Amino acid sequence: MWDNILSGIEKVNDAINGVVWGWPVIILILGTGLLLSIRTGFLQVRRFGESLNTTIVPTLKSLGKKKQKDGRVKSISQFEAFSTAISGTVGTGNIVGVVAAILTGGPGAVFWMWISAFFGMVTNYAENVLGLYFRKKDKDGNLSGGAFYYIAYGLKWKWLAYISALFCMLAAIGMSGVQTNKISGTLAEAFERATGIGGNTETVKLIIGCVVAVIAAIIIIGGIKRIGKVASMLVPFMSLLFIILALIAIGTHYYNIPQAFGLIFSKAFSFNAVGGGILGYTFATVIKKGMARGVFSNEAGLGSSVIAHSASETREPVKQGLWGVFEVFFDTFIICTLTALMFLTTYDLGTLNADMEDSVMSMTMFSNNFGGFGTATFSIILPLFAFTTIIAWSYYGEKAVEFFFGWVKSEKARKIIVVIFKVLYVLLIAVSATIHSGLVWAIDDTFNGLMAVPNLICLIALSGLVAKITKNYFDRKKGIDVEPMLSAYPDMNEEFKQDIMTDNEEMK
Repeated sequence: MWDNILSGIEKVNDAINGVVWGWPVIILILGTGLLLSIRTGFLQVRRFGESLNTTIVPTLKSLGKKKQKDGRVKSISQFEAFSTAISGTVGTGNIVGVVAAILTGGPGAVFWMWISAFFGMVTNYAENVLGLYFRKKDKDGNLSGGAFYYIAYGLKWKWLAYISALFCMLAAIGMSGVQTNKISGTLAEAFERATGIGGNTETVKLIIGCVVAVIAAIIIIGGIKRIGKVASMLVPFMSLLFIILALIAIGTHYYNIPQAFGLIFSKAFSFNAVGGGILGYTFATVIKKGMARGVFSNEAGLGSSVIAHSASETREPVKQGLWGVFEVFFDTFIICTLTALMFLTTYDLGTLNADMEDSVMSMTMFSNNFGGFGTATFSIILPLFAFTTIIAWSYYGEKAVEFFFGWVKSEKARKIIVVIFKVLYVLLIAVSATIHSGLVWAIDDTFNGLMAVPNLICLIALSGLVAKITKNYFDRKKGIDVEPMLSAYPDMNEEFKQDIMTDNEEMK
């Protein structure tokens, strides 16, 4: 019976996915990025150096230094907001997802991941700018924002905002399912390799899923502050460990690097099927797999990471927007590219086919390069990547629930609804551990596509406002006397303006 239910879900999802990730949405993603690039003067190129100098560089310099926080609003630091956002994006999609894209779309899919990331840098920037500009502050001082906020209060299409929030809830559940599935699959595979004991895979996966659910619940209960702190500790560690190992593996097979790049570029524009195995895919498949996995990985266009960025203590929308530029660059151009090169330099592509299990191939990639140490390390890195994504998306889903049920008059009732969502989210973490991975990936791909559509429509409609806020910020940096555009609401704009003036006085 359970198999029949899953089979039915798979058929329905395939039909919806074919529409969601059809050419109209692909064109919408690229078109939105191109429009925003033009309206901001290709900010992702012109201001890339500034995005580094105003985000990650000063953050690294300030590590270990205590900063006094303003008690008037309950917020998290810019780095904690970034870490939460990047933990939501740097997940299994950066390793297993890239491998899956190559297995199902060929090496050319990597090129289209780069294309989606290039335009995604400015798309993510625009999301953050609008997210901070239209965010709200509740009576307790908590800052909340996201795509549904700028759709409701910027575009003023509340009906579309509710649809956006609904899709965000579904995407959050789907994303946690993907990540948990890969954690259980990876650790079960590692257990079998280490002990030689097989046959109890489903039981092992369920146990792992329950353990992950319990740990996640402890962190999720603490809200954005605890999520931000955990993310800010785990993200740098896991990212640095992965980068070091990937560089060593690629360096070991340095002679295959030219061939790897050659395959990426030559197969990106392969209009005809090239034969059997991994290369037997059409141009359309290559683009769709690359774009879908690119968006799944860096989330630019979904309107997801902006939810974490909106909780940042910064008063300047553009400053947090620049974090978004770096976020997509780091996620795709660094982490995903290293995964692709590691895979393409390690394997003989002629021996691969699309039916191979992506998580098993990913683990084998590490074990082939580093032996037992590689298996053990992969069994640490991938679960950490996945786990931080789970806790970040729990917050995204929670904020979507708060917005979607904002019409409920009773505050107590709204809090109960949020608690119910958190409980269901945790329970589904355990359940997702045993579902077939291909179905989980496909369902979340669909949810991601559905979530992206209303967000992209709004970004196009408000692209002029993004350009205006951007110009306002850089004009002020040049010393031009203009009224700061910090919030869409006059009272908050004045409050944030005074905060900036106070900060500037203290720095003198």
